[in-house]
Amino acid sequence: MSTAKIVILNWNGAHHLRRFLPSVVAAAPAGVEVIVADNGSTDDSVEVIAREFPTVRVLRFDANYGFAGGYNRALEQVEADYFILLNSDVETPAGWLGPILECLDAHPDVAVVSPKLIAWSDRSKFEYAGASGGFIDFLGYPFCRGRILQRVETDCGQYDDARDVFWVSGAAFCCRADVFRALGGFDADLFAHMEEIDLCWRMQLSGYRVRVVPESKVYHLGGGTLTTDSPRKVFFNHRNNLAMLYKCAPPVQRAVVAVVRPGLDLLAALSYLVQGRVDNFCAVFRAWHDFFRWHGALGRKRRAIRCARKAEAAGIYRGSVVLRYLFGRRTFGRMM
Repeated sequence: MSTAKIVILNWNGAHHLRRFLPSVVAAAPAGVEVIVADNGSTDDSVEVIAREFPTVRVLRFDANYGFAGGYNRALEQVEADYFILLNSDVETPAGWLGPILECLDAHPDVAVVSPKLIAWSDRSKFEYAGASGGFIDFLGYPFCRGRILQRVETDCGQYDDARDVFWVSGAAFCCRADVFRALGGFDADLFAHMEEIDLCWRMQLSGYRVRVVPESKVYHLGGGTLTTDSPRKVFFNHRNNLAMLYKCAPPVQRAVVAVVRPGLDLLAALSYLVQGRVDNFCAVFRAWHDFFRWHGALGRKRRAIRCARKAEAAGIYRGSVVLRYLFGRRTFGRMM
């Protein structure tokens, strides 16, 4: 029998734990342990768990190692066949985990699978972070079945088919422990944001598939750590996206990105300036500064990843999702 453990990474999220952890504990099947890894919280998160959730095991860290580093450290201490990673602001209904475990049991070449993500605050809508599975376009911009850039669709069952995708959200990331460990886990240098897309890409390059099973669904609040317009989030998203492309993209795609993305990111920075968001304008340039500073390390990572690849990743949209959006095509529909 395969074993699974649910691991929730927490940082100063006592309010989220009180609201969402009861559903996770209640919906966990018999034999599936729930673990909270505390990323150096300075609030009363650990005390809340000890007092209100005595069946939940706590792993305590001395500092905030980010989403990537925090999970890597936590999962070094967890023994299971499957890691079920959940954000602290995810509500899980009864029976959600069954279809996930069935998919992993039935398909040994599937490295990671995700439920459909629905917005906790408006349950008629998909949730921004992952919706019903994600893809990227040729320039590296992520989008989802149910979310194109800032446009989030209403869930009418239009994306309820289980299928392979390019990436799934880290908010509900259910993966094989042996594959996670063989690939070194998340890239801890990224700290937070894009690390799950990066790992999904590396999984595919290693010959595995990434899948969404919308028969299972969870409800995600989103923005639990950083708001969408946070300068820190802008910085991480720009920097980590560039780093991921440099590491993983095939030569032609990488060359196109090198030519086109500087101009597009400059336009993005200028748009922030027009909006009066000098902080976000500066965040884009800080992202590029870090990206250039990382070139040597990224080159070494790229050589290791590309030399070990067994396949190229599917699910890269050969056009531009930004242009598609600007011309009014703002739903996923049948684009892939």
